[in-house]
Amino acid sequence: MKTPKLSPATTQEITRMYNALDYDRLGPIYCDEGGDAFWQDRRGPCKKLGIAIAKALRARLPPLGRSLYVGAGVPEIPVLLMERLELNRTVCPYNLRQAEVDILNQAGGHNEIPFYCGSAEAAIGNVDHLWIVSVLNDPEEFPNLSVLFSYGRADPLAFDTSAFTHERETGIRLFANCMAKLTKPGLLTTSVEEMPWVDHWCRSHNIPYQVEERTYPTALVGDPVCFIRIG
Repeated sequence: MKTPKLSPATTQEITRMYNALDYDRLGPIYCDEGGDAFWQDRRGPCKKLGIAIAKALRARLPPLGRSLYVGAGVPEIPVLLMERLELNRTVCPYNLRQAEVDILNQAGGHNEIPFYCGSAEAAIGNVDHLWIVSVLNDPEEFPNLSVLFSYGRADPLAFDTSAFTHERETGIRLFANCMAKLTKPGLLTTSVEEMPWVDHWCRSHNIPYQVEERTYPTALVGDPVCFIRIG
């Protein structure tokens, strides 16, 4: 599949929004310490790799559709702007951190992309594209799931099985409630590490899926992102 270029206007708006972000306030949101150094190092790759994913997604989404973004933040800026400015799609990005939502909305200007604070489960209506990248393996929200599924380094003597069970049930519910909003056939963008959730949901609902072979690295944690056709 040929990867289209983004328009100069879209690229310009991506650059403007990244320049408008308050990195002093973003630092402690993403890092317990060393936030300034973190963003000095990751700001450029965040934009560059985000644009690469945006270009790939540009070729896979139809105009005038609707996308739901679970846990969308700074890395998702290029794909959100691409959808809105180039495909005239409706985008619904959700984020659990009020501080980050405020920063993103302040930097957004007039691009008509409001970020919502809360769970994406609260979104109303159907979508033809669901984005859930590095959410269910997030060590902040799912510490026990992440060490077991994504990193495989859980200590068998210290591992909290009750906390793991609770996180797993929360993850299953979150994924199921978001997938219920996706029309079939539809497109799912997710990280390779979250494939067990996709397989479990599709098998339990007897819905076929097809995973594209090519993956794209994310800027902050390096999780490979893939596109999956559902139904």
